[in-house]
Amino acid sequence: MVDATTRFFEDLDRRGYEPVLAKTSGTLRFDLHEGAQTTHWLVEIDRGKVRVSQEDREADTVVGISPALFEEMAAGREHGVAAVLRGDMTVTGDARLVVQIERIFPGPPDSKGPRRLFHAEVH
Repeated sequence: MVDATTRFFEDLDRRGYEPVLAKTSGTLRFDLHEGAQTTHWLVEIDRGKVRVSQEDREADTVVGISPALFEEMAAGREHGVAAVLRGDMTVTGDARLVVQIERIFPGPPDSKGPRRLFHAEVH
């Protein structure tokens, strides 16, 4: 069984182009920390073209987060910017990229707004 995190990143990589990121370029590395273990997901964005890998290399923005919290974000039950404000997620580097990529995460499961509709069409 594939977890929500892996499904999120694999789906993003498979799409290859994300229209809501058409004006965005940069690299984000998500470091999912659980105890002494860290799993890395690198997202490269070039004007909407997206490539995802599990490389551990330099990035414009590094996001530190627990696997459990990322699962909640990938499922639409948690909001990344709110997690940063609470101190549950750390951001090093260009925080604007976090705000930009936040738009590709699903909205709450019961929401009816544009974010929810957009993701229903994509998946």
